[in-house]
Amino acid sequence: MKKNEGRGSSIWNRVSFFCLLPMVIMLVAAPPASAERVKDLASIQGVRDNQLIGYGLVVGLDGSGDQTTQTPFTVQSTISMLAQLGVTLPPGTSLQLKNVAAVMVTATLPPFARAGQTIDITASSIGNAKSLRGGTLLMTPLKGADGQVYAMAQGNMLVGGVGAASGGAKVQVNHLSVGRIPGGATVERAVPTVLGQGDYINLELNATDFTTATRLVEAINRELSPSKEIATAQDGRVIKVRAPEGSARVAFLSRIENLQVDPAQGLARVIINARTGSVVMNQAVTLDNCAISHGNLTVIINTDTTVSQPNALSGGQTVQTAKSTIDVQSDKGGLVMLKKGVSLNEVVKALNSIGATPQDLLAILQAMKSAGAMRAELEII
Repeated sequence: MKKNEGRGSSIWNRVSFFCLLPMVIMLVAAPPASAERVKDLASIQGVRDNQLIGYGLVVGLDGSGDQTTQTPFTVQSTISMLAQLGVTLPPGTSLQLKNVAAVMVTATLPPFARAGQTIDITASSIGNAKSLRGGTLLMTPLKGADGQVYAMAQGNMLVGGVGAASGGAKVQVNHLSVGRIPGGATVERAVPTVLGQGDYINLELNATDFTTATRLVEAINRELSPSKEIATAQDGRVIKVRAPEGSARVAFLSRIENLQVDPAQGLARVIINARTGSVVMNQAVTLDNCAISHGNLTVIINTDTTVSQPNALSGGQTVQTAKSTIDVQSDKGGLVMLKKGVSLNEVVKALNSIGATPQDLLAILQAMKSAGAMRAELEII
């Protein structure tokens, strides 16, 4: 019995070993948690979107269109459209339109878009229309920067807002003067996209960084061509890669996009929004030992109004006078010692120990930067 038990346990150990072996291999072969795909760090030179714009008319509105006396271009556009459709109006005709609105139509033409494909469009009122809800965009040509027509737009508007007004009261939810038409434009002309020049393609990093560019070159050469160097860094942003010709280039780019690269840590930076009082800092921000004393100054102004009333039959006039009192209060600012912080968590704890408001923190951070106690770039937006 003991031999059988020993043999059974031995077999179980072997089974357990072979079951755990793939998990161990997966853990060893798994990329580091901080690694990112190349497609999230860089783009292929020449593969880009193109902006389109056009001018059109939205009809079928429920009395919420442009006021024609203040937007004469809406009337002119309507008369021109009717003339193209064979409708001629008598000279001097004054149109009082309420259901028509002039709009600017914008769209983004993605790379490799072919004729017949559809793209989303956005229509924005350029007049004084109250709402585009329920309207229909008439056929509108969309042009590129070169003046050529690349798409034609038409369709029913989709407006996410709603509003109502009556008796001087008005209620509005979300925006009513902008609408969207999913798949509302049909591509009529394709923009030629060249994947590289000759035997090479260029990868462009989203953010210039020499360390990340070097790591990307090493990853491409290590994974795709261990025996021969096919990638070289032109500078801190552009990587030149030798790529095969024809349809093999697409598969080659797919392999590059899915490579895992550990990007370099960015520059230490603190972003300050002076209008909202918000402060954002990245993980590279560090502090040196420093002492901070910050006090608040409060100014209180009270104004009392008195009326001087003359006696009866005295012929005097009633005079209104204002008496103001000003009180200045200064809180005692204690000296706070901030220890050196080498991680973002330590920096946050140190700044929270000051007990300053977000608006006070703006001044404190600027002073710390000037004193050299904060190792980061300070950017005010």
